[in-house]
Amino acid sequence: MGEVVNVLVAFAVIVFVFRWATSGKDSSADGQSPAAILGFRPKTVTQEQVDAIRAMFPDIPADNIRYDLLRTGSVQLTSNKILERGFLPAPPPPYYRVYPRAIPNDPQQQAAQNANQAAAPASTASSSKTSENLITRFHLEDRLSTSGDSTASEPEHKWEEDPSKRQAMLRERKARMVLAARERMLAQQKQQATTS
Repeated sequence: MGEVVNVLVAFAVIVFVFRWATSGKDSSADGQSPAAILGFRPKTVTQEQVDAIRAMFPDIPADNIRYDLLRTGSVQLTSNKILERGFLPAPPPPYYRVYPRAIPNDPQQQAAQNANQAAAPASTASSSKTSENLITRFHLEDRLSTSGDSTASEPEHKWEEDPSKRQAMLRERKARMVLAARERMLAQQKQQATTS
C-alpha cells in the first residue's frame, strides 16, 4: 500500500513540475498567455499551412489566414470558409499583441493589402465589371460557353491526400463558384431588363 502512495505522489510531483516548466513558454511579454489574450486556446499553426492557403488564395492577407488557422487548426476548414464567403475577417487588435505584424518592404504592397481588407466583405457580383475581372483573373474565358453545363452537375468533393490534387480540386471548385455567380448575375440582369 505504501508503494502505491509513493507512486501517486511521485506522479503528482512530475505533473506539477511539467506544468510549471511549460507554462512559461505560452506566456507573452506582459505575463498573459495567448489563450487569455485571444479569448480562445490557439491551435498550433505552421508556416507551411499559411503558405498552402496563401498559394491557393493570394489575395487573402497572411494575418487573416493565420488567425483563422489558430481558431480552426485545419487548412481544409479555412479553405472552405474562404470558398464559401470569399474572404476571411481581419484579426482583432489583441491578435497583434501576440503575433506582431511583419513590417512590409513595399509601401504599395501594404496599401494594396489594406484596400483588400476593406473591400473583402463587399459582394463580388455587384457589377458586370467585377465579374469580368473575376473571369479574366481566374482565366475562365474559354469556359464561358460551357458554364451552364459545368455548374449544373457539380461532383461531390472529398479531401485528397496529395497536396497538388487538393489544390487542383479547390481551384476547380473556385472556378465553378465564379461561373455560377456570373450566371446568377446575368439571369438577374435579364430579369430586371424584362421587368423594366
